[in-house]
Amino acid sequence: MYPVLLHIGSFNLYTYGLFVALGFMTAVWVSQKNAAPHGILPEAVTDIFFVILVSAILGARLLYVGINFDDYKDNWLDILKIWNGGLVFFGGFLGALTASFIYLKMKKFNILKTFDILAPGIALGHAVGRLGCFFAGCCYGKTCDLPFAVKFTNPESLAPLGVYLHPTQIYSVLSNLILFFIIIVVQKKKKFNGQVFLSYIMLYSLFRFIVEFFRGDFRGNFIFDFISMSQGIGLMVFLIALILLIKLSRPFYGPK
Repeated sequence: MYPVLLHIGSFNLYTYGLFVALGFMTAVWVSQKNAAPHGILPEAVTDIFFVILVSAILGARLLYVGINFDDYKDNWLDILKIWNGGLVFFGGFLGALTASFIYLKMKKFNILKTFDILAPGIALGHAVGRLGCFFAGCCYGKTCDLPFAVKFTNPESLAPLGVYLHPTQIYSVLSNLILFFIIIVVQKKKKFNGQVFLSYIMLYSLFRFIVEFFRGDFRGNFIFDFISMSQGIGLMVFLIALILLIKLSRPFYGPK
């Protein structure tokens, strides 16, 4: 793959950063379209996503550095080099969730309704952003001999070179695309605020839990060497979302 898409003198256009930016713009654009029927102005959506962007990058990078601390303890400046890859979704999710909750509370938005509006765009934007992982070689898979296995040969790639690996980045892209279409359906059948967002994070946690079994990079241990840190966090997020979904749905699906 091509971690660096373009060299112009001393300037490098990193493919990872490009697709993260494209994913962010996709998420904003879809969310603006989704928010319009609810009377939420495009400018308001942009402001919310600015909060999400900053807090998500900080949270995602901090969790990645925490998991891989030995790689950074002697090179503190490398922590800032996010264009080389190294963001953990659940770190970004928890950071963005906390910051956006506080922001929406301050601005007096209906928090669950707003999260429902943003969820489809985030899912699609995440799919686009994951293409950057594929080009950079981060989030790579275990060795395999499947007919669709991939081999990285670029010396700037973050993946092991010259061996066939599970294309886990593409698994993530496809799972997020599937998730996007599922929650669009959920949105059309929505009965209560929070249903779309909670469905999104439940299903994302499930898909991520499965994909993690095919990952070959170190992601930190949660339970011995079987469950990674992201899988452990995903399980907790899944259970919390399920409990909240059941609780919120009772007035609509419970006994009359």
